[in-house]
Amino acid sequence: MATSDNTLADTDEKIFIGKGEETAWLTLALANRHGLVTGATGTGKTVSLQVMAEGFARAGVPVFAADIKGDLSGISEIGEAKDFIVKRAKDMGLTFQPDQFSTVFWDVFGEQGHPVRATVTEMGPLLLSRMLDLNDVQEGVLNVAFRVADENGLTLIDMKDLRALLDAIAPNGSKKAADDEEDPLAPIRKAAQGYGNVSKATVGTIQRQLLVLENQGGAKFFGEPALTLKDFMRTDRDGRGMVNILVADKLMQSPRLYATFLLWMLSELFEELPEAGDLPKPKLVFFFDEAHLLFTDAPKALMDKIEQVVRLIRSKGVGVYFVTQNPIDVPDKVLAQLGNRVQHALRAFTPRDQKAVAAAAQTFRPNPKLDTARVIMELAKGEALVSFLEGGGTPSMVERIMVRPPSARIGPITPEERKAIMDASPVKGKYDTAVDAESAYEIIQKRLSGAAAAPADGGGEGGGILGQIGSIAATIFGTNVKRGRLSTGQVIARNVTRSVTDKVIGGVVADLGKSVGGSVGGSIGRALVRGALGGILRR
Repeated sequence: MATSDNTLADTDEKIFIGKGEETAWLTLALANRHGLVTGATGTGKTVSLQVMAEGFARAGVPVFAADIKGDLSGISEIGEAKDFIVKRAKDMGLTFQPDQFSTVFWDVFGEQGHPVRATVTEMGPLLLSRMLDLNDVQEGVLNVAFRVADENGLTLIDMKDLRALLDAIAPNGSKKAADDEEDPLAPIRKAAQGYGNVSKATVGTIQRQLLVLENQGGAKFFGEPALTLKDFMRTDRDGRGMVNILVADKLMQSPRLYATFLLWMLSELFEELPEAGDLPKPKLVFFFDEAHLLFTDAPKALMDKIEQVVRLIRSKGVGVYFVTQNPIDVPDKVLAQLGNRVQHALRAFTPRDQKAVAAAAQTFRPNPKLDTARVIMELAKGEALVSFLEGGGTPSMVERIMVRPPSARIGPITPEERKAIMDASPVKGKYDTAVDAESAYEIIQKRLSGAAAAPADGGGEGGGILGQIGSIAATIFGTNVKRGRLSTGQVIARNVTRSVTDKVIGGVVADLGKSVGGSVGGSIGRALVRGALGGILRR
């Protein structure tokens, strides 16, 4: 971190963060080793985050950051030469140069930014269970539902798809020995029961949790067009990295939804991006504000997967920076992966606060000139203790610095300024209108309506092209004609029909999956292989 260079400006290799007795530089080649920004409320964490985001953007590195309070939106507008900003720059030997950065706003609710959507299938049962706060039994039933959907070509895009599927796998106690002629969903129910006991009560509990999520606005997150993560990884016409800001003030009212959404994004990046090794600079830097929400009440299995992704995603060229109040909010195994540290002031008013101060001091490489634990409590607003990786990836000794002032505006922008930015956005129109494609809900409704119509030629079966293939095969064997009690020969013929139809459909589906794109093609073409955190492993 120490340098004899008197030019205090970002370069192609490093970002100038601030200055004390030594100058603090964040090396771009080591920025994918992740980082941590901590400090009590009002001590300057947001400004430090903005300074780092500006530095990455200047270097051509796209940035994604959650904006909890709206303050980070100012990075999109030209900075103002206010007295305290000019003074701080002068004290550091800098000349304040106002700047602004190309910004794209995103919003799960589609109100203050472009809508962010994912399909239910992409979210996967593990993350969805966490979002719904399900217990082990309920999570097991949700896994069964996803498995049945995969095997029956039922694409899960939005909430009504998942609701329809849950209704379809719930036991139908109102019918006696229902078979295919009496209950068009009997094969789905039977398939679900084949994986274990799926009770109506458990399905009902999941449905009620879905209602809670819908009431929190979570239903707007599920649908199409689904987010293409490469849209986060853009540069502007000047070669600067785009700054993607997730408007999260309303989203934070549902902390579990907020944390699960960002975790989903991280897992999707992990699965979609190819191996890149150590690059001269990251492909993307991801700032995770209020990071403690990610780890609160997380089951051990999920914690293990989070640790795995944080450890391995650096090889994909992604740097992850956690922003939180106390370093003890982050589990030790994850904390060990965070090599670049910025520590603002902490106050030791309670035993827990004192523990946090001691823990923060112990995470730094000691500096004989500093009593780290004492200094953490003495830091003024805008000051920080920093330690960045240097040389072969070893942390530098902790230094006390004054963080440089941001070049863009400090504080929120106006609604009019936000609208102007969104109107000029490179993704304007791509996500703004929701699309309701045929998926599980529509397919199940077709089967139900087809059963009600019950045409003699069997043409009422749902399922689109798959239903047509099954109908043709059934016609050949003469088993699609509605009848009363089946004879032994007819039962054998019907079973043969099912077996042959499954094989025919399987072959056709394999071919379709290679040629049909999008969510529907992906679901038809193969069983969905979900990765460590519930995203889809696309190969």
